[in-house]
Amino acid sequence: MTTPDRTANIPEVVEEIRQLFERYETALVEKDVGVLDDTFWRSPHTIRYAMHENGYGFDEIHRHRTARPPGPGLKGARRRLEILTLGRDFASVNLEFQVRDRDIVGRQSQTWVRFPDLGWKVVSAHVSTVNPEPLW
Repeated sequence: MTTPDRTANIPEVVEEIRQLFERYETALVEKDVGVLDDTFWRSPHTIRYAMHENGYGFDEIHRHRTARPPGPGLKGARRRLEILTLGRDFASVNLEFQVRDRDIVGRQSQTWVRFPDLGWKVVSAHVSTVNPEPLW
């Protein structure tokens, strides 16, 4: 049994993920449901926690996508984008952003897996804001 390659941030893999992430971000603004759906793994195991809904499984995620209005949404200026790839088949993307027209920091994370027959797909995603006051 061979050990899987877990080399961090192979430049061409990072660039692949960066392009897919930007494609997804553009599709959010344009409400291109075809691209949005194509980005996510079509599985009941896929999860997307968003600001106003929790999507358990691809079908729920798709229903939320078709219901939301087009437009820039809550994201304002980007504060920090971090991409980590391990080997050629796993990646995480984390974005910190300013919430549009508010003094609140938002954050978004995506876990990407490259499937042999499907290519890169998001298997888990999360969008939230940082609570301005500590909870403890």
